[in-house]
Amino acid sequence: MRVDYFCFMNIGFDAKRAFHNGTGLGHYSRSLIHALSQYYPQHQYWLFNPRPSQSFSITGENIHEVLPSGLFNKTFSAYWRSGNVVKDLKRFDINLYHGLSHEIPVGINACGIKSVVTIHDLIHERYPEQYNPIDVRIYSKKFRYACNHADHIIAISRQTKKDIVDFYKIPEDKITVCYQSCNPIFAKTISEEAKQLVKKKYNLPDRFFLYVGSLIVRKNLLNICKSIKILKDELKVPLVVIGDGKKYKEEVKKYILKNDIQQQVIFLSDDPEIASLPSYRSAADFPAIYQSAIAMIYPSYFEGFGIPVLEALWSRLPVITSNVSCLPEAGGPAAYYVNPAIPEEIAAGMKKIFTERDFANELSEKGWQYAQNFTPQKHADSVIQVYDSVV
Repeated sequence: MRVDYFCFMNIGFDAKRAFHNGTGLGHYSRSLIHALSQYYPQHQYWLFNPRPSQSFSITGENIHEVLPSGLFNKTFSAYWRSGNVVKDLKRFDINLYHGLSHEIPVGINACGIKSVVTIHDLIHERYPEQYNPIDVRIYSKKFRYACNHADHIIAISRQTKKDIVDFYKIPEDKITVCYQSCNPIFAKTISEEAKQLVKKKYNLPDRFFLYVGSLIVRKNLLNICKSIKILKDELKVPLVVIGDGKKYKEEVKKYILKNDIQQQVIFLSDDPEIASLPSYRSAADFPAIYQSAIAMIYPSYFEGFGIPVLEALWSRLPVITSNVSCLPEAGGPAAYYVNPAIPEEIAAGMKKIFTERDFANELSEKGWQYAQNFTPQKHADSVIQVYDSVV
């Protein structure tokens, strides 16, 4: 059956991340569901959520939330999500099921329901030392099962597709790259008045660089701080950090203290009042913060895609990012690229963007233009084409 505008489908989703995750996997899930609902309203979208959420609400005339029923499934919701949900997929006459984050239910391929899985990255395979060994085994088992048993695989970048082929030996023709979008709020121009209100709300400095992401080794905040130290005497512009972490964050803080740059690195999550703000937790205030910054600094060693880069491009915010992994895919011709292992290169980019206004403006304009390749509609279109190919 070929899917067109007039062909109705019941499409099910693994909605755990959509309802409960405030970082990349959650943003991906919510953005895609909203885009599909908007641009392909002829279908019905069923969100299979293992437990009620107090974090995110996803609504629409053609969007339906399904929670586990019965004492057993409610009590063992992880088991429901990973296998028992198949009974509910049949009950709601689901035509196609999309595992939005690396997993599909065990046994789904035996019940006649087509399935698609999105693989965001295989970082646990590439850098297993950065994970708990037990987690690596669990992830590998789940990801391999999904890749082998799903009818088709969506990779969010060419880099991820290559890794799926290399690590799991999946045929290339079973994998389609569908570039994601980001929350449309980043594309809206924020008024100067609104930006000033947000800056006051978060006690932000007048001028600042911005980092957004989890505080883990791979994302490389330490080398950004080393860049700040290099520029300490000539460019006293603070870095605002959105994100949190544990062991690596403490390592970064020790470096900051040792090198006396405490006044130049601001961790928003360290302020309990800020960390508890609903508009911080939901990222509703982030567009104003992005549009108030000088540049996004994102020199990660490896990513599945690098959504903060795309958010910055939509915000007309210049980006300094890495020349490795998939980040050149995310930034295209619109970013300033550096070797993430060399703080001097990061520092040079910060200084150039800060001091050369024409260059910064050129990056901003190129970024906006390149971001048009990653609209919600284009993302929805590419995913629907995958659905079409398997149903």
